[in-house]
Amino acid sequence: MNLLYCGDGNVEQGLALSALSCAEHSDTPLKIYLLTAQWETHRAISPHFAERLQSVLQTIHPQNRVFLFDVTPAFVKEFPHANRDTRFTPFCTLRLFADDIAEIPDRVLYLDTDVLCRKDLAPLWQWNMKGAEMAGVPDRYGKWFFQNPLRHSYLNSGVLLLDLARIRQSGLFARCRRLCREKKMFMPDQTALNHLAKKTKLPRKFNEQGPIRGDTVLKHFTTFFRFFPFVRTVTVKPWQERELHEVLKIFEFDDLLEKYKKEFTQ
Repeated sequence: MNLLYCGDGNVEQGLALSALSCAEHSDTPLKIYLLTAQWETHRAISPHFAERLQSVLQTIHPQNRVFLFDVTPAFVKEFPHANRDTRFTPFCTLRLFADDIAEIPDRVLYLDTDVLCRKDLAPLWQWNMKGAEMAGVPDRYGKWFFQNPLRHSYLNSGVLLLDLARIRQSGLFARCRRLCREKKMFMPDQTALNHLAKKTKLPRKFNEQGPIRGDTVLKHFTTFFRFFPFVRTVTVKPWQERELHEVLKIFEFDDLLEKYKKEFTQ
C-alpha cells in the first residue's frame, strides 16, 4: 500500500502520528512517500526524521519503508504566487508535484497530516475508481460554500486516492499548479483539484470530518463550527492531547500519542 504525505518540517509530529495509526491498522507493508521543500524560514522535513519514522514503522511490519523527496527547486520554480498570502500555507500545493517523482507508483493514497486511521485501509486502497483521476469524500461544508448544495460533489482533499498514471497522462497536476500560480482562490490547491480533476466520490467513513462514527476508517481533524453559546470555529489537531480530551472528548488515540512520545521525544 502506497501512502503520500507532504509538508515542511512543521508537519513532522502530525505525520508521525498519522503514519503510525495507518501502520497499526494494516496487515500489508506500507510504502510511505514524503514530499517536502524549504522556503524562506520554513525548513524541509529532515532525513533524520524520515529515517527514524522508518525505523519505528518497521517495528510494526519489517517491510514498511519511508522515502523522502525534497522538491524545493520545482516548488520555487512553480511557486503559487497568487496564493502566497492566503490563510493556507503554500506548502499545501506540494502534493501537486507528485506526478514529477518517478519513484512514486501509479496508485497512491494521499493523507493530510491531521488524519488518523481507526480501521483497516484495505477497502479504501482497493476501491474501484472507475476511470477517475482521484477519489475523495465530499467536503463537510463545501456544498454550502462552493457549489449547489444538491450536488455535493466538492471533495475534501485531506484524503485522496490518486491514479497517478492517469494524472501524469492528462497533466492534471501541472494544470493545477499553473492555476495556483495565476489565480487567488480560497483553499487554492483543493479548489484547483475540484475544478480540473476527473473525480469520483468515496463514502464518508473514509474521511470523517465530523464526530467519529462506528464505521469511521479515517478521522480528519478539520476546523468545524459550533453554534452554542455563540457561533465560532473550532480547530483541534490530533497532537493537541488536552484539547482532544477536553474539547472533543476523544480518548481512543491515547495509546498512539504515548507511542509517539516514547519513540520520537525521548
